[in-house]
This record gives sequence, structure tokens and C-alpha cells, in this order.
Amino acid sequence: MRKPGSMKGLEDLGRIRLSQNFFFRDFLHSEIADFHRIPNIPEDPDLAIEAGRRLCQELLEPLEATFGRLHIRSGYRSPDVNRFGNDNNLNCSTNAATAAHHIWDMRDFDGCMGAAVCIVVPWMLDRYTDESDWQRLAWWIHDHLPYASLCFFPKLWAFNIQWHERPKRVIQSYISPRGILTKPGMTNWEGQHSEWYEGFPALKS
Repeated sequence: MRKPGSMKGLEDLGRIRLSQNFFFRDFLHSEIADFHRIPNIPEDPDLAIEAGRRLCQELLEPLEATFGRLHIRSGYRSPDVNRFGNDNNLNCSTNAATAAHHIWDMRDFDGCMGAAVCIVVPWMLDRYTDESDWQRLAWWIHDHLPYASLCFFPKLWAFNIQWHERPKRVIQSYISPRGILTKPGMTNWEGQHSEWYEGFPALKS
């Protein structure tokens, strides 16, 4: 698929179904793009579609089936949108660091494909209130889903969840306790962590 060069082309891209419940249009909204009038359009739609499908099918669909509707905060970012965000201190990393993450149509340093989205799980907001409760969901995802990386943020317990061809399975947070929750080599990385998410629903596929 060529990069859309018209509104009709962008409509066609938005109609592409990535999984049972998600279409590409669900991931195109960006406050940076809207406010600063920068088109948020993939340079390589085919790569973005393939990476987005893996993200949706392997991670977002099981989450939505298990916990109910997900709220998408930030999905795909074009290289131009992300570069502007980084240059203007709008909470965006460099394009090189964001490749195969929010920039779905750019492979990373190792030539690998990946995609990430920032989401909120309303099910969590309705049931937990302590600042550190984000760890409950983090450990549930760690034990049940093939994520590549997770990063949690203070507002609404929003978090980035990434699918990647070579998942590192690292969890970090900007909420207390801040820093790395787990990564390969840490003693808490292996095994089950069910004591953290007692009362959570069973995984639904």
C-alpha cells in the first residue's frame, strides 16, 4: 500500500481491520498532530499494518476480552510527528529510540518490527486506588501475555504496551515504586506472580 496522498487514501487506511475489534483509524489520533497540524500518516503503510496487527491480535484483543473496553491514549506516530514531539519536549523520544515502538513503520537498530500503544484499562480505575496498584496489572500481563515492554505513567495508570519480534519483556514505571519493576536477570522475572492479582479475571482469548 502506498502512503496515502489524499483524504480518500487516508480513509481507506483507517478502514483496514487489524483484529476483531480494532481498525487502523483507532490509532491515528494524536494531540501533537492535531494541534500543530502535522499529518500523522505512515511512510510505509504495509509495515505499520503488519506490526499493528500483531500488537492488536496478540496483546490488545486478549486484554479487551478479559477486562472490557480499552481506552487508547496514544497509538501510531509518524516520524514527522514524533520528531516534532522530541524537538519540542512533548514527551517523545528520538525517532531512533521510538522505531518499532510508537513509530510502527520504522524498524529498529536491529532491523526488527514492532508497535506500541498507550492505553488505559477502565476496569482497573473502577477497582483500585492506591498509587502502587499498577503493579497488579503489570504482573498479570507479565504472567499471561507475550508483551515486549511495559511502561506505566501516573495519570489514569496509563501504560505503553509493546509488541516486538524479539521481546525483551521489561517493565518500568514513572509511578511509585519508580524504575524497573522487572527484566531478564532479575530474581523476580521468572515464575508466577499470582499473589499480586488475586481476584483478577481469568485470561480470555
